[in-house]
Amino acid sequence: MTAYTLPELHRPPAAEPATVYTVASGDLRPAANVTCWPTQEKLESDLAAALTDLGRKVRRGHAVDEAKGHGFIDSQRAGIEVFKHIPKDAPLIVVEAVWQYSHHVLAGLRDHQGPILVVANWSGEFPGLVGLLNLAGSLTKAGRDYSVLWSADFTDEWARESLRTWLETGTLAHDTSHVRPLPPLPSADPETALGVALARQLREEKAIIGVFDEGCMGMYNAIIDDEFLNPLGIYKERLSQSALVAEMKKVSDEEAQEVRAWLDRAGMTFHTGTDEATELTDAQLLSQFTMYIAAVRIADDFGLDAVGIQYQQGLKDTVPASDLAEGLLNNVQRPPVRSRDGARELYPGAPLPHFNEVDEGVAVDSLVTNRIWTAMGLDPATTLHDIRWGEEYDGRFVWVFEISGSVPASHNGGYDKSYSMRQPPMFFPLGGGTLSGVSKPGEIVWSRVFLMDGRLHVDLGRATSVELPEEETRRRLDATNHQWPIMHAVLHGVSRDQFMARHRANHLNVAYAPDAATADKALRAKAAFFAELGVEVHLCGDVAIQPQP
Repeated sequence: MTAYTLPELHRPPAAEPATVYTVASGDLRPAANVTCWPTQEKLESDLAAALTDLGRKVRRGHAVDEAKGHGFIDSQRAGIEVFKHIPKDAPLIVVEAVWQYSHHVLAGLRDHQGPILVVANWSGEFPGLVGLLNLAGSLTKAGRDYSVLWSADFTDEWARESLRTWLETGTLAHDTSHVRPLPPLPSADPETALGVALARQLREEKAIIGVFDEGCMGMYNAIIDDEFLNPLGIYKERLSQSALVAEMKKVSDEEAQEVRAWLDRAGMTFHTGTDEATELTDAQLLSQFTMYIAAVRIADDFGLDAVGIQYQQGLKDTVPASDLAEGLLNNVQRPPVRSRDGARELYPGAPLPHFNEVDEGVAVDSLVTNRIWTAMGLDPATTLHDIRWGEEYDGRFVWVFEISGSVPASHNGGYDKSYSMRQPPMFFPLGGGTLSGVSKPGEIVWSRVFLMDGRLHVDLGRATSVELPEEETRRRLDATNHQWPIMHAVLHGVSRDQFMARHRANHLNVAYAPDAATADKALRAKAAFFAELGVEVHLCGDVAIQPQP
């Protein structure tokens, strides 16, 4: 009989009494981790002081790496190794002052048996709130229980009492009374009938989303498996970003220059210089325009209804940023792209919906929005935003919605109100320009498609994009990333903390309507569309869902 050497199973240490363990998920990019580390240190210090005052000891689950210059978990493998040394039943806090890659800690969090709390600092400068929301959405998809909490510095009474509750009970519940299920919609209502008909058309005729590499920046929640998509009539065309680069090489400089000339005539402003390392250059822009043309041609090759470009990680080391291409794709009026032989204009007079960072929840949402808005004769330009931060202004809580690169020009009021600035070198070493601006005031429908309890859900709500004084807009841009497009948003009937407690992603999708009544109608059609597809619909805040007589 053969005797085999059996592996020795790892045994995590026992939990220490009255001790809370902490971990910090970080970026994959070393420059981002080093730059953001002082902010993370401050949040961990503030949180430790609060926990100590509440009678708990704090043990960091992993050491600071002096050679790297930071203390973040910076890879999935590093996260797996860290969790080998954390007691499985210990109270655990994931502390996030910055953007983080959720998959770095997901393996450990899936198996952890003790209570989990994800915390972030309430700050615009570094996107800890965005990191918290992505991890929350990822844990929700994974079916892992967790709690969330946010504070400027954990000295306020609300945060301290919330911490106390979590320490004593292992859970923390927030008010989510703003969320309610979709009531039955009258079949005779025109918007209901439109949504149902378009849903049946999608399921019967089907649509294809082109995915240029999945899983951008560890966003596990942004991957929707085929088993959930296919019953909706939506299928994936899995594409490689290397194929995009190869197609870019086939685009002539003359074709790319025609895109630039079109945008110049449309009045778009480009903030350019000559230093490739720190400034936006004409050469970077030319590369971005070749990407725009290449993406449209590949979409035409495969008959795509929407497309998503990851850009991170490998593409950032190969070509300038994808943002300008993304913003152009989402707009109705855009530089024409012709087939390789010049015989056809591709996708004429219409956007080719692009879901930034290959967020497939946004892909589904954008397909639905595009079809409803088009059928209603509305501008179908749609985009996602990060839920970046927000503050009170003139008696209202005004969110900063800010995506890291581009919006369709119509959201800014046109190309003449849009501009392009170089992406920050810390994240984008080869540069490339944004498609930025301040979102115009108006009525919007916001939404989020997400996975929870093993099925697809969608949250739908209404908001108003408001105009703030120029100095306040500048202050908010300077407090976040001034290169990026910004929307000043006031949610209808949803408080700051309600939104943070409920939202299951770092992104939300927005589309404009010309007035409040039309926005309500479009939302109703969208709700009917999703419901007909079998997606569980939730209404958030003040939503006029019943048709008016």
